[in-house]
Amino acid sequence: MGTAIQRLICDLRRKLFYHCVNDYEIFMKQENTILHGDCIDVLKEQLDAHDGEPFADLVFADPPFNIGYAYDKYDDNMEYDHYVDWTYRWMKACKDVLTENGSFWVAIGGDYAAEVRIAARKLGLTMRNWIIWYYTFGQNTKKKFSRSHTHIFYFVKNAKKFTFNDMAIRVPSARQTTYNDKRANSKGKVPDDTWIVRPQELPESFQPDEDTWHIPRVCGTFKERAGFHGCQMPEKVLARIIEAASNPGQLVLDPFSGSGTTVVTAQSLDRRFLGIDLSENYVKYGLQRLEESRDLHDTGS
Repeated sequence: MGTAIQRLICDLRRKLFYHCVNDYEIFMKQENTILHGDCIDVLKEQLDAHDGEPFADLVFADPPFNIGYAYDKYDDNMEYDHYVDWTYRWMKACKDVLTENGSFWVAIGGDYAAEVRIAARKLGLTMRNWIIWYYTFGQNTKKKFSRSHTHIFYFVKNAKKFTFNDMAIRVPSARQTTYNDKRANSKGKVPDDTWIVRPQELPESFQPDEDTWHIPRVCGTFKERAGFHGCQMPEKVLARIIEAASNPGQLVLDPFSGSGTTVVTAQSLDRRFLGIDLSENYVKYGLQRLEESRDLHDTGS
């Protein structure tokens, strides 16, 4: 009885444009923060708060891979059909809040990459790229080849009208750096769909005898590691996506905020942002990381 009365009060407050929070129910427009809750529920509430108008210009999702990872709240060991159905439902929730010119990026492991592609097709999304991010420091295995890559899908809602800032992410081409070819475009080239950073793209990161640098996963000894979350994307990967697919002032959404890398990177690039996570601890520490990043940005450190 108490729960029913509480929900009735929430509904009344919602109609009066008050803020009411009960577990996952957040009825006011939110941005530049991380919200606690199931992303499917929270996104429905946020869409209602925006009067049904899509509000996210860029969605980046790095969901649980369903490989048995020990999250503090989420069960990462679902039955196949359950996981595939859940994938479709959270992707639909994200598509519903995506602006007409927006883009939708999904990072996923090899076990369910095909299922993500099929779900996107069912949702009417257009795939622009199927990117392979090759990383070092993959887990070592003895009975099969070690896994050392993640799939990153780049979808758009409108196949003819979307944001893609090629000039923000161009890199020097081999024609420029290796062959000194005068026909080379002086503005460089758009990166390929296998993300491996080469010496000419980031020379300060190489030793004289090195010719290739693969963007690594963020491991436990790395300075960038937030410490409270075991699955952390490198800021360099997020920066490339955010700079390419959004403009300053636009809103970047991460429905699985986790370590907070997406929102921290968006903040540093002068984007508005919204993160969501099922774990109260991840939200707490993610907000703390945001504050620390903001302080560094403000001091110019």
